[in-house]
Amino acid sequence: MPKTHYKLKHGSPYPQGVKLNGGGVNFSIFSRHATAVELLLFTASDSEQPFQIITLEKEKNRTFFSWHVFVKELPVGTWYCWRMDGSNQPRQSGLRFDKQKHLVDPWARAVSQKLWNRSAACVPGDNGNTAMRCVVVDENYDWEGDQPLAIRSEKAIVYELHVGGFTRHPSAKVKNPGTFAGLIEKIPYLQQLGITHVELLPIMAFDEQDVPLHTAGLGLKNYWGYSTHSFFSPHPGFCVTPEQGTHIKEFRDLVKALHKAGMAIILDVVFNHTSEAGSTGPIINFKGILGDIFYHLDANDKSVYRDYTGCGNTVNANHPLVARFIISCLEYWVREMHVDGFRFDLASALARGEGGEVLNNPPVLWGIELSEQLAKTKLIAEAWDAAGLYQVGSFPGYRWAEWNGRYRDTIRRFVRGDKGIIKEVATRICGSSDLYESQGRLPISGINFVTCHDGFTLYDLFSYNEKHNNANGENNNDGCNNNLSFNCGIEGDTSDSSILALRRKLAKNVFAILLLSQGVPMLYAGDEFLNSQQGNNNGYCQNNELSWLDWRMAEQNADILHFAQQMIALRKRHASLMRRRFLTGHLLEDRGLADITWYGSAVTSTPCWHDPECRLLIFTLAGIDLKESDLHVVMNMSGQKKTIELPVLEGRRWCLAVDTSLKSPEDIVMPEDQKPIDGDHYPVGPQSIVVFENVGNGHHAE
Repeated sequence: MPKTHYKLKHGSPYPQGVKLNGGGVNFSIFSRHATAVELLLFTASDSEQPFQIITLEKEKNRTFFSWHVFVKELPVGTWYCWRMDGSNQPRQSGLRFDKQKHLVDPWARAVSQKLWNRSAACVPGDNGNTAMRCVVVDENYDWEGDQPLAIRSEKAIVYELHVGGFTRHPSAKVKNPGTFAGLIEKIPYLQQLGITHVELLPIMAFDEQDVPLHTAGLGLKNYWGYSTHSFFSPHPGFCVTPEQGTHIKEFRDLVKALHKAGMAIILDVVFNHTSEAGSTGPIINFKGILGDIFYHLDANDKSVYRDYTGCGNTVNANHPLVARFIISCLEYWVREMHVDGFRFDLASALARGEGGEVLNNPPVLWGIELSEQLAKTKLIAEAWDAAGLYQVGSFPGYRWAEWNGRYRDTIRRFVRGDKGIIKEVATRICGSSDLYESQGRLPISGINFVTCHDGFTLYDLFSYNEKHNNANGENNNDGCNNNLSFNCGIEGDTSDSSILALRRKLAKNVFAILLLSQGVPMLYAGDEFLNSQQGNNNGYCQNNELSWLDWRMAEQNADILHFAQQMIALRKRHASLMRRRFLTGHLLEDRGLADITWYGSAVTSTPCWHDPECRLLIFTLAGIDLKESDLHVVMNMSGQKKTIELPVLEGRRWCLAVDTSLKSPEDIVMPEDQKPIDGDHYPVGPQSIVVFENVGNGHHAE
């Protein structure tokens, strides 16, 4: 029988959260305005009654604004939560203390949602039988010498995936579907594809019940995870045995396995808002502990939450205490969990001051950039928020990379056949110097992508002109309306072979452009085998087969998977595609050509930069040194075949490497199988991309 009463000591204010000591466990929580604090201890995550309630005393258990207590001999595996009393005057002060409400420790390392009922937390009073619980965990772990990886950004191939959806479908054939352990089983696939960085949609503990009422009424839940409540805890839904408090170990096992396979891990983090929503949302932790400082509140009526995120609240990230919380959290995930980088959701919300104004030098963002513990960590911003702030090309700081939304939009327009944007396309392919160069930033400042979790999948991008989101229960009013998509002539599924062939070719065009571009390419999981969401461009609530990857498609579309895999391989063998500095157009004397040379359809003609009808882009990219082949690239997005002239380079001959108009496996040719082109012209099919590598100074042998 476990003990039901443990002796106490005063405890220490540091560190916040829970800390094991040889003789027991120290608990500490910050609350400036609480007048009474209780720590509740439970035997299990679903225990309805605490076995011990510890009342903290101001004179003994409070240091400045930290409340703390040391529980002697308390074992690992004990579940707990907090209760606090104090002022409840949200209009005047923003404080929402409720002495009956069970509160989650903001610094908890592992939480359970087994009893959780969001509705009960939205109304005043005792929710003890439906609250989340935290657990005391032993953080010791055998890392076997593992350390965060330091892969240079220019060499990165980022792959965005959802931990649950990646292996939840039965076709994934893993032992533990939808978990960190299930993802470990798919690491060999990621290696074969050529991925260097896995970017995980939110894995910090989030509220699956955070969806609109009409959506919840359909039995749908929050799937993507952009509803964090516990920033130090891995999501219990991605664990095999969360009720045993194995969260940390299971996540660390994934990190260690990825690192052993040579892949880094990037976490999508959501510090712009939390799952506590607006004034009618639940009290989970921050509202009931730090209600006056943690969120942006209206100056005249502090019961009203300013919403720059579209999610009901906005974290007051530049308040000193909140900034310290965010930075210490990031440092924890790097120091203790060996994470290699972070992608910040709606990161521009973190650039707002305490009054909501946009700051030129936001303390929290500079604090992240200048943190010594984060010095080798990748920092990626989604450089906009939901209130109209758009900072692509102007995000505060210098080390931050940005999701390049302008790249996405330009390439979508180009591939679907829009006219007169050749100059813009060239700028995006060359690393978006117009956005970054004047600030002293680099091509690696841009994360190039065409698709991601938010929007159409790659196959749907060329199968639907309109979104089809009725399954979300919001009358198709949710999701983006400006998709820059092209259904190739028929909306949705079709048996028309010509349309199906065009869709496959356009998908290959996207892979080719993305992997031929300067900057950091990011692929969305499943696009490499044409996974579809049936035209739903906002699958945030679809934790079902609509959003899960159907691995049967990897066999059905093995040709597209092969193409994507080989395009990644082509990029990796060409340092010229992974430049750290911007292209100049200047002559390289040892090569006899410039680092990049632009052409019209003939080598003596000039590019059609200002032709409003032009959809043809041609360039030669010089190898970094004499060991590397040059590349000659033709992108013909017009509806007509174009016969182009190949430039003559002394002592070198061109070999066909890629032609997206050809069927697999002729559409991409590995170096050992390439043959020199006869003659000095080549016919480029409509809406096709052709790439040549040359022989005589590279890896080819005649």
